[in-house]
Amino acid sequence: MPAVLASLVASAARAQSLNRLDLARWIVATNNPLTARVIVNRVWQQYFGKGIVETENDFGTQGSPPSHPELLDWLACELLEPAAERPAKRWSLKHLHRLILTSAVYRQSSQARPDLRDIDPNNKLLARQSRLRLDAEIVRDVCLASAGLLSPKMGGPPVNPPQPDGVMTLGQSKHSWKASADEDRYRRGIYTQFYRATPHPALNVFDAPDAFSACTRRIRSNTPLQALTLLNDQQFYELAQALGARVLRDAGESDADRLEYAFRLCLTRRPGPDEAKRLQELIVAELRQLDGDPKAKQAEAWSTVARVLLNLDETITRE
Repeated sequence: MPAVLASLVASAARAQSLNRLDLARWIVATNNPLTARVIVNRVWQQYFGKGIVETENDFGTQGSPPSHPELLDWLACELLEPAAERPAKRWSLKHLHRLILTSAVYRQSSQARPDLRDIDPNNKLLARQSRLRLDAEIVRDVCLASAGLLSPKMGGPPVNPPQPDGVMTLGQSKHSWKASADEDRYRRGIYTQFYRATPHPALNVFDAPDAFSACTRRIRSNTPLQALTLLNDQQFYELAQALGARVLRDAGESDADRLEYAFRLCLTRRPGPDEAKRLQELIVAELRQLDGDPKAKQAEAWSTVARVLLNLDETITRE
């Protein structure tokens, strides 16, 4: 006979007449705050690196208490039962995201503050923003956007961006991997076809979940292999070439104008004097040692500059 645990319903006598639909309704009931709190906590974790409850997979007595319990309750209430003037936003994740993103706490600078070094070294008081390396799929998206190639297409079947030869022969089941062409080659990283035994190397190296078990929080590692991927992997090399061509096509005639444009595309800021000087020296050195006609040399030199910019930690980090 279908039923739910007696401990989950108000009356044990009624437990025998309840089914899984009743359980589902209880999970999202207004008098059950747990679901809303868990959802809110995981959304908060995505934006700040850790949740209001740091043990995002354990809200029980063995887990960590919330650092800001009143904030957790308020956000859960806003998700579960928003203000009367917004009845259509009940259980609206869009409303929750907007609420967090437009808050003063989210819009803070992540720059370290000396006055907080001893008082709050782990930023539990949220006196500044957290500096986070982007998720694996978004690393590629940022590079695509900087190169002007990111496809806005939504939905549809998965795609096959370029990857090193031989990867699909490493698992027990062999698969073919023909790189997608045209617009599909530049779809967002979330649409990349994923094989559990042989995931795309660029996703794997930037800590994408392995899909063998549930993942409530991604780890963020920092390894030399990540830098080598951004610098030498075929797909990122192609994007660097496209970024270099975009700079030559759309920026001014001077190297200074082109460097400023490239920095704005990749880092949303202008280069500092030392940065501009070092990259100008790189351009001169590249042009000096390259052979061929001037246009080809310019393209190759600016592709090299683009590889440097796409390889910067700042490019793939949310400040």
